[in-house]
Order: sequence, then C-alpha cells, then structure tokens
Amino acid sequence: MSKMDERRPLKDRTKLVHAGRHPFEQHGFINTPIYRGSTVLYRSYADLVARNAKYTYGTHGTPTTDALETAWTEIAGAAGTVLAPSGLSAVALAILSAVKAGDHILVSDSVYQPTRNFCDRFLKRMGVETTYYDPGLGAGIAALIRSNTRVIFLETPGSQTFEIQDVPAIAAVAIEKDLCTILDNTWATPLFFPPHRFGIDLAIEAGTKYLSGHADLLLGLVSANERWLPRLRASFDLFANCPGPEDVYLALRGLRTLELRLREAERQGLALATWLSARPEVARVLHPALPDCPGHAIWRRDFRGSSGLFSVFLKPVSQPALAAFLDGLSLFGMGYSWGGYESLVIPFDCSTYRTATTFAPPGPALRFSIGLEDPEDLKADLAAGFERLKIASQ
Repeated sequence: MSKMDERRPLKDRTKLVHAGRHPFEQHGFINTPIYRGSTVLYRSYADLVARNAKYTYGTHGTPTTDALETAWTEIAGAAGTVLAPSGLSAVALAILSAVKAGDHILVSDSVYQPTRNFCDRFLKRMGVETTYYDPGLGAGIAALIRSNTRVIFLETPGSQTFEIQDVPAIAAVAIEKDLCTILDNTWATPLFFPPHRFGIDLAIEAGTKYLSGHADLLLGLVSANERWLPRLRASFDLFANCPGPEDVYLALRGLRTLELRLREAERQGLALATWLSARPEVARVLHPALPDCPGHAIWRRDFRGSSGLFSVFLKPVSQPALAAFLDGLSLFGMGYSWGGYESLVIPFDCSTYRTATTFAPPGPALRFSIGLEDPEDLKADLAAGFERLKIASQ
C-alpha cells in the first residue's frame, strides 16, 4: 500500500483493493505478476552460505505468495499468514502445528466432513485422540477438557447444518486452560467475522470458495496471532506444501472484489432463503441470519453479515420425487464446493457420522449455494422443481 493509504485507518473495502500491492516494485504494473520457479540465484558465495536474500527457494515464498499472505494478514487482523494448496490442507497444517502424539483435541460435531475424516483416520493413526462436541456448548466445553487436551477446533456456522458457536465463550475457556483455538472461518471470511479479534489463535480459510469466487482454483490460508505464528510458520516450512502460483495469482485477483461479491451473495442468499421458508414443501430453512434459525442471536451479536450458503429440510418425500426435483433444475448445478458465481445444490445426510448430536431431519436435507444469477430466475427454476416433485409424489 502507498504511504498515503497508511496514514489513517482504512475500511475493509479499501484494504481489499490496496493490501499486498506494490506496483512500483513491478515497474508500475498494478497487479503482482506470477512468479514461477524453484531455484533462486545468490549474488556471491557469502550470500549463498548466509542465505542472504529475501527469497531463498521457491517453497519458501515468492513475490506472488508474499502479496497474498501480506494482504490476508491485514484483512484477517493477524500477525501472519501461510498458504496451502487446498482448504483441507490448511486444516491439516493448522492442527498439526498444535499437536503431537498422545494429545487430545476437541472438534465441533458439525465440522466439515473431510476435517472429520482427517481426525478419524490420520490423527488417530498418529496417536492423537479426537472428541466431538455439541457445537452449542459454549463455555460448557470446559467439562470436556482433559489434561492432554491441546486444541479446540471450531467451525461457525457448521458447513451443512449451520449451527452458530459462541466463539468468545469458547475462546475464554481456551485462554484460561492454555489451549490453541482453531477456527474454520470459510463461510463468513474475516470480512463478516474477524477471527483473531474474538480470541482465535489459528484461522482457516478455504480460498477455493469466496476468495476465488469463480470455482477455478484450489487454495487454503491459515492466519495466526503473534503467539502461534512461529509454530505455524515452522510447520509450513517443514512440509513445503505450497499452492501453485497461478492459483495464488487468481486468489489475489479475487481478493479485490471479495466484499462486493460477499455482499451480493448475502443479499441473494437471504432472498432465496426467505422465499424457500414460505414454500409448503419446506419444513425448515437453516440460515443463521433468519430470526427463527437456532443461533441467530449469537450470529447477530458477533457477525457482520452472512454469505450465500444455507440448507433446507424438505418435508418427507420419496427418493424418486427428490430426484425429479433435482435432476430437472437448469440453473442449480449439483456439485461440491461453493462460493462461486454459479448456484449449486447438493443433498446431504449427517446421520451416519454425527456422534455428539443427533441429525434427524423430517425429510431430505439440501444445501444451497446461491450464485449471482437473477434471484427471480432462481426462484422460477426451484418452483418448477417443486412442481416436478409434486407430480412425482402422486
């Protein structure tokens, strides 16, 4: 950022435009270019021996990765950030930075299922035990802490069932017990939930989602406070698990319009969630910004906004009727991930893996990611789907 920008506090939208950019270090070009490479040349034998250079090897950073790390650190209110090649890779890096064999961790029962798989399969094999807890516990999580507990892992809201966690209450317990708090903050991003301001030590973002905005890259980010940054950076250097330079460049490009797209996702998501809540085929809408959604009061207290991802429970229907509804949709693709410009829908069922809470919806569960299409067109597409569902149910 320029000296003029640094003289006064800036709003988030302005930070997104200017953070991490140094045009006159790039001959005046506005965007940091893509630096590809492994080998970095040193000017002399003495410099080589002393590693006396800003960049020493491709896995240790480039001007492209520095630009994104610097920008994200500023947006997240962190002490530093490291990058990873996917959101799940960022989850793994954050957890492995804080645990060793023999440790115990607490993980929200509503967590992203691949995170759960990592805990149940990899961490278990490494001698780290996981206990899943009810995301509604708040300060009551203190009762689950053992002498070897090292981490409390949060995800708010849960990426399928959208439980909102009381982060300040949990963070206060963690500080008292000297535990590391790790938060998957992908749904809100730091724009709608500044994680470190609420006492989180390590915050994860799947840049694949809203930072990308175009469903065309894979990326993870982990930001850290001052206490945990050295351990995070040391773990990153040991793994050298780096994202590709093109993906980092695309993430930098997406960063500049992130707030504008998030605000539109919020508007579109709320419009569709409200419309769906009035449909006779829908039993319940799980969207934290709706007043009748569990956790709404905490969302309203702590969050600055909502994104375009939410779920619905349909009333009981047959599988053929559900297939008729989904297969005929023309504007909603069926595919995993979210946060892109296109609308998506997937059916899901948490009943096979939830252990601390019970998942028993009245009918099929669907998760919607609302894109940037005209909301009236999206409503018409869904209305036609509900008509197909009705006919198939007869």
